[in-house]
Amino acid sequence: MDVAKFLKKQEVKFELRHHPERYTAQEVAAAEHISGEEVAKVVIVKTKDGFIMCVLPATYVLDMKQVKKALGAKKPRLATEEELAELFPDCDVGAMPPFGAEYGLPLYVEEHLAADEKILIPAGTHSDSVLLSWEDYERVAQPTVAAFGKHVG
Repeated sequence: MDVAKFLKKQEVKFELRHHPERYTAQEVAAAEHISGEEVAKVVIVKTKDGFIMCVLPATYVLDMKQVKKALGAKKPRLATEEELAELFPDCDVGAMPPFGAEYGLPLYVEEHLAADEKILIPAGTHSDSVLLSWEDYERVAQPTVAAFGKHVG
């Protein structure tokens, strides 16, 4: 998925950012000199019923008990790298953009990320990110906002 092209088509104002390759959302936050609270990371959960895209701040991890409850997920587990490569063939593994509908996946966003005015999202590679307003992201992605993460620092 070409995130810039997708957002332009949706008439979203955004800033495409290039940085040295970074493999975690916290590393991206450091490279971009912004709070990890504003950097979105995408985690894919495999359930009995299929895959679910979960988006949380870089400073959060999934709380599987809350995932079960908030998402109605049965037997949730993290997707494997092989599954990610299959689900997102147009992205670097672990750098998928948080647009569930574009990949046929339900999309959930952790409520703490939804509290930010701007968010930085992965753009499909380990060296590209996109900064946009939460309002525009929510309008385009149409996520379900729920509590399913816990703060780790």
